[in-house]
Amino acid sequence: MDMHNNPQQTIIRVAVPAPLRQCFDYLLPDDTLPDMVRPGMRVLVPFGRNKLIAVVDQVTGEAGIEPARLKRALSFLDQKPLLGNELIWLCRWASQYYHYPLGEVYASALPARLRQGKPVVATRSSIWRLTEAGRLSEPLPARAFRQAGLMQGLREAENGLSAAQLDDFSDNWKVTMRSLEARGWVEQRDAEPVAPVGACLREQAHDLNDAQQQAVSAIHAGLGRFAVYLLHGVTGSGKTEVYLHSIATVLEQGRQALVLVPEIGLTPQLMQRFRRRFDVPMAVFHSGLNDTERAQNWLQAQTGQARIIIGTRSAVFAPMAAPGLIIVDEEHDLSFKQQDGLRYSARDLAVVRARHNDIPVILGSATPSLESIMNAEQQRYRLLELPERAAEASHPAMHLVDLRHQRLDEGLSDILLQKINEHVDQGGQVLLFLNRRGYAPTLLCHDCGWISECRRCDAHMTLHQASGRLRCHHCGSERVPDSFCPDCGSADLRPIGQGTERTEEALRRHFPHRRITRIDRDSTRRKGSMEQKLRDAESGRDQILLGTQLLAKGHHFPNLSLVAVLDSDQGLFSADFRSAERMAQLIMQVSGRAGRADRPGEVLIQTHHPEHELLQYALRQDYHALSRFLLQERKTAQWPPYSYLALLRAEATQKDRPMQFLQQAADCVSDNHEAGKVMLLGPVLAPMEKRGGRYRAQLLLQAPERADLHKLLSGWLPRIEQLKSSRQVRWSLDIDPQDMF
Repeated sequence: MDMHNNPQQTIIRVAVPAPLRQCFDYLLPDDTLPDMVRPGMRVLVPFGRNKLIAVVDQVTGEAGIEPARLKRALSFLDQKPLLGNELIWLCRWASQYYHYPLGEVYASALPARLRQGKPVVATRSSIWRLTEAGRLSEPLPARAFRQAGLMQGLREAENGLSAAQLDDFSDNWKVTMRSLEARGWVEQRDAEPVAPVGACLREQAHDLNDAQQQAVSAIHAGLGRFAVYLLHGVTGSGKTEVYLHSIATVLEQGRQALVLVPEIGLTPQLMQRFRRRFDVPMAVFHSGLNDTERAQNWLQAQTGQARIIIGTRSAVFAPMAAPGLIIVDEEHDLSFKQQDGLRYSARDLAVVRARHNDIPVILGSATPSLESIMNAEQQRYRLLELPERAAEASHPAMHLVDLRHQRLDEGLSDILLQKINEHVDQGGQVLLFLNRRGYAPTLLCHDCGWISECRRCDAHMTLHQASGRLRCHHCGSERVPDSFCPDCGSADLRPIGQGTERTEEALRRHFPHRRITRIDRDSTRRKGSMEQKLRDAESGRDQILLGTQLLAKGHHFPNLSLVAVLDSDQGLFSADFRSAERMAQLIMQVSGRAGRADRPGEVLIQTHHPEHELLQYALRQDYHALSRFLLQERKTAQWPPYSYLALLRAEATQKDRPMQFLQQAADCVSDNHEAGKVMLLGPVLAPMEKRGGRYRAQLLLQAPERADLHKLLSGWLPRIEQLKSSRQVRWSLDIDPQDMF
């Protein structure tokens, strides 16, 4: 009998959004024929006492349980698969590699509105253009400058302006546009169909130097088949131009490009550049979108209407109707690793996805990760180098400032203050980097030594003077600062150490007539404030920029001539084996912001340890030599990339339970066939044992071969789940952990 002609014997195997490592079998709904069902469709199913929206993973004729025990699914939410075969494959791969429940992987891949079953219909994008009356209208008075500016922009755009282009034009264009529509001067229409193949460019591509041309030629030669290109270009070498040339060819072939960036702050700047170059619809994915916007963009990518998809980490799951190229910009960045739930690496998933689709992937960075460098050395990746800055720009002059025996004013040395004055007097712009927000990291009693500590974490509370609060940067709790010492009653409470707020205060004291702006998470909380601050910085309007690592990533400031790293010692002596690599990357990334074609740059690195090898490599701007040095250290210690790690974390409100669970979990390894090939380190208390009111511990698994580690995990995890203690803690498994704390 043909199973597909018998609804009673057609079984759908679905993945439910729950922490369960198995799929569940259901009969079809009464009104559904077998040939209407495909994997990737959403279906409403009864699950215990609840109803859940699941994803069909398989359609089969064999049930995993007695047919009489099968429940019937309630209804399908889609007429055709929402997740195509390619995304189904990627989710299954991620579930297997990260040892994470498949249903929750599917949920991670879908926008919130789609996984909640809310109706979303893909809309045609619109354009706004002048009517005949608008073209013949009289010039507007000077006081109506917003309307006049918008009218001028529409006159210059023969084919009209899309919502995305208007977003670049003005932050609040919608109110102004409604006024113009009310006058009958502007009309809204559906956008024309996607530009035909070969009609993608809005502006002429820029000329390439020899190194850029060699990189582009290599990538073009590899289009249509899988290859990983590690584009190692010094800051300012024109990596984005290589991306743009490569994307242009992919668009001409009628295919789509996916571009991943590490931070939401980089997305608007990159979108503007892409929109200036390409006359094609684009979709953007980042945490600043609301649920409806994210779902709409997801559907536009799925249908192929969006030809270029740009987004942060989660965009690696964006659907593509015709994938042609994947780009991971700043591939070394920690932001590409998800730190909760499905702890995936977007960079690694991008490579896996490209291999499955048989398309190239470009990993770009001025400071590539040690893993990528070793892959290039072993010829798994092809190394493409851009050793010089574009447009004949020179490398910045690097200087170490020895802080020993020097007078400091809130972390600012006399040498630095003098240099700031010189550069600003000459019309330059200054960037000061301090990766510590707030006013002071500690509030101390001068009489008895009491320190303001978080009541929920093993951490100090940071003083935020502007808001008058003490805040914990680990759990987010905050309170009003103490007026008197809780231990001795003294009123002599002093802020110790420097944060960006305190340094800003000192800068305003030294440079009262200069335009100073601070860019950190506190100063950019309001929607749109980050974009506005970056626009002011890029225009040169702000003369002195002070910020955290938000400023260190990918931003282009044409007038910037001086960069100073105020405290380079933070990452030099950390217990984390990755800290030296990250500190070097941060110093070289932020240093690379200084100087462009017509203005030489200068970099000052303040330190109490000028002889440190890491700083000496940074001084010579020799990332190749530094990476070889760090790789040799890793090889000696057998840390990644010379071994493979998995980190089992546990936390609970009761102090002893995490260690008890992890010890029992470790005991389950001893009789595993792979146990002799995997080393267990721990269990130990987490470096910060208490965080957010919960006590934490961890167990590290290390193996010289990836396959041995995963074989052990596959047999070990089901046994862990059966432990009674596993239900008394909150636990998680992190494959290839990037944060050991």
